Amino acid sequence: MDTLSYKTISANKATVKKEWVVVDATDQVLGRLGSKVAKLLRGKYKPSYTPHVDCGDNVIIINADKVKLTGNKWNDRVYITFTGYPGGQRLGTPATYMKKGETKLFTKVIKGMLPKNKLGAKLLRNLYVYAGSEHPHAAQQPKTIDINALK
Repeated sequence: MDTLSYKTISANKATVKKEWVVVDATDQVLGRLGSKVAKLLRGKYKPSYTPHVDCGDNVIIINADKVKLTGNKWNDRVYITFTGYPGGQRLGTPATYMKKGETKLFTKVIKGMLPKNKLGAKLLRNLYVYAGSEHPHAAQQPKTIDINALK
């Protein structure tokens, strides 16, 4: 038996094939959409997935203003942040984050689903969120995928 035939191949920055992907958020539940987008950013849907390498795709989310939350989570769910100063605890709901911009809400949700290290910060830079159906990334020739088809 040849032992070299069982060699594990790890992806690195030079061998990774990154793609541009467009995801439509119309009538999608925020958390379920966020978990699938986090997997796309991480590269877990690819056979060449390597945990310590940025092998995920660049994800463009369009129609982010048409995302929905079940129940009364727009006002009942509370996100807590801390400024670092005494008395600096800030509370925010998804409705207040949506007023500040769709990017803030999606970034907050997806950031919590990525690794809490330098790689997670690098992966978050591959996310682009737009309120309408137009985006300025046409030159990258992104392909549109159905997020419901992913597991």
